[in-house]
Amino acid sequence: MIALAAALSLLIGLSLGLLGGGGSILTVPILVYILGIDAKPAIAMSLVVVGTTSLAALVPHARHGHVAWRTGAMFGAAGMVGAYLGGLGAGLLSGHTLLVLFALMMVVTALFMFRGRKEPAEGATPHTHATWRVLVDGLVVGAVTGLVGAGGGFLVVPALVLLGGLDMRRAVGTSLLVIAMKSFAGYLGHASHVSIDVPLTAIVAASAVLGSLVGSALTTRIPASALRQGFAVFVLIMGALQLVKELT
Repeated sequence: MIALAAALSLLIGLSLGLLGGGGSILTVPILVYILGIDAKPAIAMSLVVVGTTSLAALVPHARHGHVAWRTGAMFGAAGMVGAYLGGLGAGLLSGHTLLVLFALMMVVTALFMFRGRKEPAEGATPHTHATWRVLVDGLVVGAVTGLVGAGGGFLVVPALVLLGGLDMRRAVGTSLLVIAMKSFAGYLGHASHVSIDVPLTAIVAASAVLGSLVGSALTTRIPASALRQGFAVFVLIMGALQLVKELT
């Protein structure tokens, strides 16, 4: 089981490295449906994996100056509050309900991936929205992350562009900071009512980090648009199958 977990976890990081998001949506299905872990500990484990992988992927972005630390800290702080509360709230719901919500999150993620990310027009000045809107959006996205264990990168990046006024490159880098912050906060919320398999979590996280490094190295060789569309189809199918499984 350990070897299978490590091999599959490479896919999580590979997607994050290639696409800057989306890989975390694979973590819970791998843990639940392939490794046979119960829903609640699987969601808690996924938050640790997502947070660790995001931190690793953040390093090269930070070295190139592609992280807006102030905006990321503000959005991330709100996200941490929402994620912690979402993690606590997960204790009030059944594992079945959490998996249904996660399947819906997969469908939303796939739709964002189909749409893709629009680059601002060349020469356009990004518009920064009111601070309270950034904080509220961070709180809501964080709550979703804490509740179902998905990093929400395809929700964070558009929010940083539209509300935070960042260009796309800095939004992608900053999103990794935000995802790491709220993932660890979400785990703390879950830790109050669930325990995890620490060795297995460490193996999955290490493999995902390795996959993210490989994915980053391949970004210039594989068309991102083709990867995004193919991955979106895969996530949409998985989400639909999970919904059918949990609702029948």
